[in-house]
Amino acid sequence: MTAAEKINQAIAELTPQFLEIDRQTQQNLRKVLTAFQNHKVGVHHFSSVSGYGHGDLGRETLDQIYAEVMGSEAAIVRVQFVSGTHAIAAALYGVLRPGDELLAVAGAPYDTLEEVIGLREAGQGSLAEFGISYRQLELTETGTVDWEGLETAIQSKTRMILIQRSCGYSWRKSLSTAEIQRIIEIVKKQNSETVCFVDNCYGEFIETVEPTAVGADLMAGSLIKNPGGTIVTGGAYLAGKAEFVEQAACRLTAPGIGSHGGATYDQNRLLFQGLFLAPQMVAEAVKCTLLVAKVFHELGYEVKPLHNEPRQDVIQAIKLGSPEKLLAFCRAWQKFSPIGSYLDPVPAPMPGYASDLVMAGGTFIDGSTSELSADGPLREPYIVFCQGGTHWTHGAIALEAVLEAFETL
Repeated sequence: MTAAEKINQAIAELTPQFLEIDRQTQQNLRKVLTAFQNHKVGVHHFSSVSGYGHGDLGRETLDQIYAEVMGSEAAIVRVQFVSGTHAIAAALYGVLRPGDELLAVAGAPYDTLEEVIGLREAGQGSLAEFGISYRQLELTETGTVDWEGLETAIQSKTRMILIQRSCGYSWRKSLSTAEIQRIIEIVKKQNSETVCFVDNCYGEFIETVEPTAVGADLMAGSLIKNPGGTIVTGGAYLAGKAEFVEQAACRLTAPGIGSHGGATYDQNRLLFQGLFLAPQMVAEAVKCTLLVAKVFHELGYEVKPLHNEPRQDVIQAIKLGSPEKLLAFCRAWQKFSPIGSYLDPVPAPMPGYASDLVMAGGTFIDGSTSELSADGPLREPYIVFCQGGTHWTHGAIALEAVLEAFETL
């Protein structure tokens, strides 16, 4: 069977799942539309102000819409956030104080947070340098949350817990909203004042409710991932309880300015339109991951999650087992990207990461994982992480190139 035939067969078998994804997309889109209606969004919201950004009606309205969509008291959406990591760092520095403890409850955090916490490097103003301690609850041998250990994990100085929804660069199951709700309930039983913070990157619109709607005190995500709908050029958001959102905003800007500043530089239309498009773009990305998972599983590779398991983010992990296959995968992915198809991905260091990475992402927005991309750290067991896809058919074309490349290895 040719690569194209394998893919077409998988598509035929996945069609019922694709239809179910479309039904859920309709629910999420209705939620976004309702928020737009409730806040009477019009073309006047697309105008922007310069300078300090005071009185930006579009920005203020978008903040309110995000809060409604995310099921939270408040939200800020700012292009001044460099990345999701920046938004997460603002949340950590905004809430935590010297003497507090940060507890990661789902194993090690994403690589880019290691220097923020103080696990790598020194002299850059990490949490550790400000007297904020860190502890992590390791995952079980099967890669799940240690529910038994969590029952007694909260100590008197544990001011905040970090819940990373997505698997990141680890071989584990990403967390569902129901699992996040369970974590929060267990933590709050031990200390109702402990702040429950969720790194929601890659997770928006995967389900019909977000973590802040089920008890999370604060949550962050990147706009060049799910909620930007593949068209927002940069930035991130924070949502949650008003006091914590404002504390984080004061770290982005300054105490006394907080959420009241930050010009949007004529980006308002894209920010509104990106949110409107987000449920559909996320659905396309999920369909891409299902297709990749099914094809590689049938070829005998370990994949996480399986194509018939519930999705909790837009990431598909595949254990390839060799650096040659990791490079071949990314090179084929790049070759069928709309931008930079002529480029050849090579392993290289990247700021914030412990290992060299190979990354494929010929995207219209630089670094946008809402668009089709694939990457992985150059370390055993050589796992490739696929995400995004504005059209699942684009994923099918790139996947065919991957399979053909593997035939020559």
